Amino acid sequence: MKQNFDQLNTDTICDVIRLLSPAVDDYLYVYDFRSDHYFISPHASERFMLSDYAFTNVAENLEKMVYPEDYPKLRNDLNGILTTDRCTHDLTYRLLSASGKPVWINCRGTVVRDETGRPLYMAGCINEIGKIQKADNLSGLLGAAELKLHLSQYTNRFPDGFMLRIGLDGLKGVNARLGVEYGDLVLQKTAEFIAECLLPGEKLYRVVGDEFLILDFEGRKTSEGKELYRNVRDKIRDFIMQKNYEVLFTISGGMLDCGDIDEASYSQVMKFTEFALNEAKRLGKNTCYLYRPEDYGKFLRRRTLNLHLRQAINNHFEGFEAYYQPLFSSDDQRLIGAEALMRFHSEEFGMVSPGEFIPILEETSLIVPAGRWIMHEALKMCCEVHKYIPDFKISINISHVQIMRSSIGREILAAIEQYGVDPKCVTIELTESGLLETDTRFTTLWSHLKEAGITLALDDFGTGYSNFHYFTDLQPDIVKIDRTFAAKAATDEFEFEILSLFSKMIHELNLKVCVEGVETAAELEKLCQLPPEYLQGFLLGRPCPKEQFMEQFVQK
Repeated sequence: MKQNFDQLNTDTICDVIRLLSPAVDDYLYVYDFRSDHYFISPHASERFMLSDYAFTNVAENLEKMVYPEDYPKLRNDLNGILTTDRCTHDLTYRLLSASGKPVWINCRGTVVRDETGRPLYMAGCINEIGKIQKADNLSGLLGAAELKLHLSQYTNRFPDGFMLRIGLDGLKGVNARLGVEYGDLVLQKTAEFIAECLLPGEKLYRVVGDEFLILDFEGRKTSEGKELYRNVRDKIRDFIMQKNYEVLFTISGGMLDCGDIDEASYSQVMKFTEFALNEAKRLGKNTCYLYRPEDYGKFLRRRTLNLHLRQAINNHFEGFEAYYQPLFSSDDQRLIGAEALMRFHSEEFGMVSPGEFIPILEETSLIVPAGRWIMHEALKMCCEVHKYIPDFKISINISHVQIMRSSIGREILAAIEQYGVDPKCVTIELTESGLLETDTRFTTLWSHLKEAGITLALDDFGTGYSNFHYFTDLQPDIVKIDRTFAAKAATDEFEFEILSLFSKMIHELNLKVCVEGVETAAELEKLCQLPPEYLQGFLLGRPCPKEQFMEQFVQK
């Protein structure tokens, strides 16, 4: 046999590789040691840094196509074939792609020697070991690569139907408590349950991790897709019951009407279905959300705004501005202070509502640097006003995120010392909802600030949970009545009686009341009957930049 192979010429072997290449995904090759000739499947020249799929001067050309760090390993292995009687080659290393990026491959080959042991040829196969897996043996389903291939046949629009992306809720918990093997069982069972619920013509893929995608190009409505989702959910519920609740998990679904896809592309399918699934999970999990273009538009705006905020903070807070809303005494409506409010302007979106950008700052923890910035702006402004009103007080809002993720207490005290402001002229405001998450931490923080003489205000009272134990546990100096609560009380006698009782109780605890959001003369007259100590609202003064505040309220 060695003699017969020895009689084969290079052209014959290359013809065989050329014939087989279209039928295999991997790359076949032959290396003729005698003529120093190398031949590889023709499509390899499109994938790797090769000038041609057939070449001589093999060592020199291999060095050009192999990742530099890996070439010595390959060279040593080939030298071993030439200097020993070894007949196999099995090596993992990196080749350079046509664009110059490293690609992990496994190269295997068999060496054919003559009767004297001299190497004649090495023939074998190169396999990309980092290539996307086409199928999943755990679930028995085709994978994302095959989904992409299937969708590529459509050029303009997809046929009518729907796509349903299903993701498991709580799989990490299952793995942590019962082990990865049990988690694999859950994945297998979920795949089985989905397959059992499929209607004729529907296709199922495992796209990533614990997520599956159902493809319906049969013209069915999304209402039928939701029914399919519910059927799968029912099967999972029965499975959990059969296991005597040994394992608990649910599924969320993100559904997409094919009519909402304006471009027949795999990337749009994955992008929209991922958004839909994430929305289902955000809404509480164990539910199915139907993709809506307007919701996706809001998501894109939020994502872009997040980027603008991050860039602005990194660019010395460009686009941020501190506004100040005046605070008045209720008896003589004398200016006694101001609340510092953060504003943000984007070239793309214009002036952005605080109700939109503040939650983004909190979710991303960007509120930590942004909150530190406005604190310094507010204290600097307070210093300027003290030249005209020595007892002027500045109120600064603190987010619960700042308490959880920064040394806010030390920062406040250091900034007060830096600007030479009397701590008694500084009020820290925190919303009641924030207290629920940071009760113990805030208690510790407040005890330190209180020792320094700083005032505490409990903001937005009447909109949240109204846990009165905060009044006794934290002993705030001021309770701020929210605009919504105050407006109802100004026009409804029953609501006014409730607010009057709250106000009386607050005063009996030796705390002061500030009514926010006074917008009309009638509201002012009615709410002053409580009576509050402080007033805020558009009727008395709108939030404005520092220069305008100084001209309108301080230097007049």
